[in-house]
Amino acid sequence: MHPRDQTIFALSSGRPPSAIALVRVSGSRAGRVMAGLAGKLPSPRMATRALLRDIGQRPIDDAVVLWFPGPASATGEDVAEFHVHGGRAVLAALFAALSGFEDVRPAEPGEFTRRAFENGKLDLTEAEGLDDLIHADTDRQRRQALRQLKGLLGDRARDWRARIIEASALIEAGIDFSDEGDVPAELIAPALAKVRALLAEIEEVLAGQGRSERLRDGLVVAIAGPPNVGKSTLMNQLARREVAIVSPHAGTTRDVIEVQLDLDGYPVTVIDTAGIRATDDPVEQEGVRRARARAADADLVLWLSDSPREAIDHDGVAPIWKVRNKIDLQEAGRPLAEAEPPGPGSFEISASRGDGVPELIAALVGFAQGYFGGTDGGLISRTRQRKLLQETATSLRRSVAVVGQGEELAAEELRLAAHSLGRLLGRVDVEDILDAIFREFCVGK
Repeated sequence: MHPRDQTIFALSSGRPPSAIALVRVSGSRAGRVMAGLAGKLPSPRMATRALLRDIGQRPIDDAVVLWFPGPASATGEDVAEFHVHGGRAVLAALFAALSGFEDVRPAEPGEFTRRAFENGKLDLTEAEGLDDLIHADTDRQRRQALRQLKGLLGDRARDWRARIIEASALIEAGIDFSDEGDVPAELIAPALAKVRALLAEIEEVLAGQGRSERLRDGLVVAIAGPPNVGKSTLMNQLARREVAIVSPHAGTTRDVIEVQLDLDGYPVTVIDTAGIRATDDPVEQEGVRRARARAADADLVLWLSDSPREAIDHDGVAPIWKVRNKIDLQEAGRPLAEAEPPGPGSFEISASRGDGVPELIAALVGFAQGYFGGTDGGLISRTRQRKLLQETATSLRRSVAVVGQGEELAAEELRLAAHSLGRLLGRVDVEDILDAIFREFCVGK
């Protein structure tokens, strides 16, 4: 039997031990498995208490079971659920019993969701939304993933594709009736109107999304600067815990330290880098090299110094905020009040006492909001989706441009546009990317 025709099972709840564990079975033999373990098939979608027994009629656990005959199930196949006590021994006995059935095997990562996709229970954008929901760390990530899971982009893409097919049908009809005088013109004009309206919608979506697909990975902020200016202290202030070693000796941080933060629902990765300076120490040289590389790849650089006259030694293209630290100390020769006031993108803080840190965090939240483009209404959550929408818009634009050169060329461009949206939904020519997407899922999903 082909692996896709086999019945699969997996633990779909958290790691044991736990109070309750959920084990799901999906496939053509799920009913036989349920009857074999619980003694009979319960009523569909009705929670039923049952004493589970293995093939030797030895009791496994007193459980609650549910039966979902296909296609009215999560995967579109027959699905059995076993709600058992979440001890390791109980699960080991249940898994051993399940493995004893012919053509029943443990599921691969993402196999339940892939079967749901292949059986038309959800499209690829919804499957991606489910994966994003599982891995969401912040509230904004959760909300964006939930919108995708509910079909926010998929529903729009299906509507767009249907409208492209309608316009294409009009143009094809104009080609078929090209020998009947003014019929082609009467058909092509409304087709072009549909295409232009659709193109405007897609371009508006692409222009208004900001970097919403980056919300999955988050914003990367690098703290850079010369040694012994308080970079690790600021890192600990932002993380609200000691994640970096703080020392008065220069060169303490020699490797890149990362911490994940949730700033008003935006995922932010803050990087503490080695102090940038010339050194003969080969270990510190490697730390400086890594610091420069990570700062160059960051989305924002906080250049930390303890002097308003400190030069910025950074070659990246990301925006740079100059952050002057140690304002609780006096500068040599003059009080701090005589220093030049900070301008835009410039801050004065005391990382040790916390002075100015709330204002810096508020500015980071504002930067994240502008960077992600206000993702509450975002349709795009992945680079793959943006690329395919851009391909769709390009094909639509070409179809309007070439219609004067021949209706056949316009019809071909519309076919390519419909194909791009089909790939977005996962309905055509996507076998090469399905494995990459679904293997990111956890087992049991």
